[in-house]
Amino acid sequence: VLRTYLFSYGASANDYRTLAEGLDVKERAAFLRDVYASPLLPDDRLQRARAMQWLFFEQYSHEPYIAVARYLRRFHPDPASQQALVETKMDGGYRALAVMEDHLAREPFFAAGRYTIADIALYGYTHVAGEGGFDLRRFPAVTAWLARVEAQPGYVRMPA
Repeated sequence: VLRTYLFSYGASANDYRTLAEGLDVKERAAFLRDVYASPLLPDDRLQRARAMQWLFFEQYSHEPYIAVARYLRRFHPDPASQQALVETKMDGGYRALAVMEDHLAREPFFAAGRYTIADIALYGYTHVAGEGGFDLRRFPAVTAWLARVEAQPGYVRMPA
């Protein structure tokens, strides 16, 4: 039986470690690509590349801002001492949300016109972006997309 453990650590939760049969994988994109070799990964090569593009967008243009701001505001032992650092994350987070808004104003999901691993990756921190101080009301297409993700069969809300 293949047992996979996923741990997050560090202020940005940027470094995920997957331990599967002794293999360490440091990037969520690689983790999702390998673990979800399923209908959640498009078969078409161009659509698969687009899904991977969004996975890397999440890793490098979304998570470093939205997740870090959330961590510093919600989980840091002394959030007030981190306010200046939080403020440095807001512009980048809003830029990432604007890119998502622009795409989702034209498409229902991020790749292949349907729910894929790209949506799974981007949903994680986006749905709790408000905890980082981001106003999702500014992004109606993102908000509608969050509802579409939550309507997927088998969706389970993350514990608070």
